[in-house]
Amino acid sequence: MRRKILIPNLLVVCIAGVLITFAHSPAAFAHSGTAEEQSACTPDVLSLCFWDIPSEDRIVACLNRNIKKLSPACRKVIDGPPDTAADKKPDKTKR
Repeated sequence: MRRKILIPNLLVVCIAGVLITFAHSPAAFAHSGTAEEQSACTPDVLSLCFWDIPSEDRIVACLNRNIKKLSPACRKVIDGPPDTAADKKPDKTKR
């Protein structure tokens, strides 16, 4: 019985150690996005792209590959703002 309890506890301790290490590494400070964007995607990164940490490029690629599995908040961050290119087209009627 005791062995079954130790394995999940050991796993939790290992994961916590990895997260703490990455949280305090210089690579953790090189990330982009606002705090709100990061918090929106953190659960998705941890559940879908854990093995890609700490590489931001690999995390973004992973999130894009798993776009249909993302939470609505993270999908909104990954999709970006709505395309406003139509609003920025020059008006051909003005001269």
